[in-house]
Amino acid sequence: MIALDPELAARLNLRPASAGRYEIVIPEFANIAADSVGRFATGPKAESPAVIFEDLSGRIETVSYRALDARAARFAGWLRDQGIRAGDVIAIHTGQRIETAVAHLASHRIGAVAATISQLYGADAIRHVLTDSGAKLLVTQDNVWSVLRGVRAACPAVSHVVVVGDAGEGETCFDDALAASSGAAPYARTRAKDPALLVYTSGSTGLPKGVTHGHSIFHAYKTSLGLFFNLELWDEGLVFWTPADWAWIGGLVDVVYPAWMYGHPVVASQHRFDAEWALGFMAKHGVTHSLVTPTGLKRLALVDAPRKRWPDLRLRTIFTGGEALPGETLHWLSNELKIVCNEGYGMSEVNHMIGNCQKLRPIKPGSMGWELPGHVAALVDETGASVVDGEVGEVVTTDKAATLFLGYWGRPDLDEAMRLGPWIRTRDLAVRDADGYYWYRGRNDDLIKSGGYRIGPAEIEEVMQQHPAVAEVAVIGVPDAARGQIVKALVRLRAGHEGSDALVRELQSHVKTCLAAYKQPRIVAFVDDFPLTSTGKIARAELRRREQAG
Repeated sequence: MIALDPELAARLNLRPASAGRYEIVIPEFANIAADSVGRFATGPKAESPAVIFEDLSGRIETVSYRALDARAARFAGWLRDQGIRAGDVIAIHTGQRIETAVAHLASHRIGAVAATISQLYGADAIRHVLTDSGAKLLVTQDNVWSVLRGVRAACPAVSHVVVVGDAGEGETCFDDALAASSGAAPYARTRAKDPALLVYTSGSTGLPKGVTHGHSIFHAYKTSLGLFFNLELWDEGLVFWTPADWAWIGGLVDVVYPAWMYGHPVVASQHRFDAEWALGFMAKHGVTHSLVTPTGLKRLALVDAPRKRWPDLRLRTIFTGGEALPGETLHWLSNELKIVCNEGYGMSEVNHMIGNCQKLRPIKPGSMGWELPGHVAALVDETGASVVDGEVGEVVTTDKAATLFLGYWGRPDLDEAMRLGPWIRTRDLAVRDADGYYWYRGRNDDLIKSGGYRIGPAEIEEVMQQHPAVAEVAVIGVPDAARGQIVKALVRLRAGHEGSDALVRELQSHVKTCLAAYKQPRIVAFVDDFPLTSTGKIARAELRRREQAG
């Protein structure tokens, strides 16, 4: 446990609790719209930019806090005119743009529930989200909706479709809805635990599940976001951007929310992620703080001399999470990009129990970080008993966690499956060292059981990533008659390197030397690219499915 200066603890939304611990302060009443953009719609920051949107043609539109709040109030009025009420679900399928911000704020303003839908979803996934959530209204975008309109017929609860761009028959243009509004809707008096946000997680199997959060999420995340952004959120002149989809909790809650907590601008773009484009885009817009997944960071790390090529780059701090960050990538970020990169751990259901804040404790390359103040993180075995330092265990927390979700939408049976005695399960495996730092070892379903050994793929990937020929690697277990499973590594090589039997032997020897003989990959295959989840992580479940199909 770490001791904090009382002023810093208060800034991080913490108050002292028993046994030297802290608890996160959650008010009885909260409203995401009022507590974020609404705070700055009047006063000295009213004319400061809240959202800066650059479209694919390079045209830039900037909206101030005052103007964004006014648009959200008018759209909330139009929603009210259509009979949308507190507790109703509004599905938002518009990506990173100003209208997405307006739709979220308007939903919260009237106490409705904003359900996010990734534009990467196909027709089946969108149909599932709309029917599972019972959404009464869909906000979408013409260029993605044009090939999906047939989905609506299977979603009878959807009474209105609002389209950014050209609307079809029976639909309403977003701008027309704003113009037709009967007037600004007032803020609903919502409790912190009232449902506000519905995020559908991709998961490793089956259709996406709806993770429900209350208005409390805005306050619950203040502690960890303040730490992940290196105690800099209170500084002036910050600019936020992420390549992560705003339909993902990492894009919306971990970037848009912290910007709006303290009156900073967030930059939006629907450009496809590319490492060189991203560095140029951040330099152009003066981005200082970002969230990028480890997969994205590994691709940034293939760019040579970024500070020489983009001398105007103002980037200071990146927050990352979702999968393990290789130590080699962290080294590049520190020494070549010359920024701080704090890693955070959690999941959509219960987030940010573990992480780094470089200003408070040194970062150990390859580590997930340490238990954050205001949170409980423990490691247990299959029975729920605590494991000793150095032993692999499942990461768990308590049902008192401030960031804990309200439950799976319409699926209380799944809520119960997250419990292991008094613990809330993550199904992620880790090891804790003597200094209290956690080291990721993979998912329960990623765990490779070979010849009696339990092998976590993350440590093998970490070691292989250190080899100069390796750009990206994913490790999976494949069936084997003698051992049950054997380790297989799929490797994407850096430019200038070619796959060969000699390189396979070299990689196997590297793992054997650094880790152990039983952890070396028995099979090494070279690939051109990897399938990614909607949140930008390597889709290991898809790799396993392909292996089974093959």
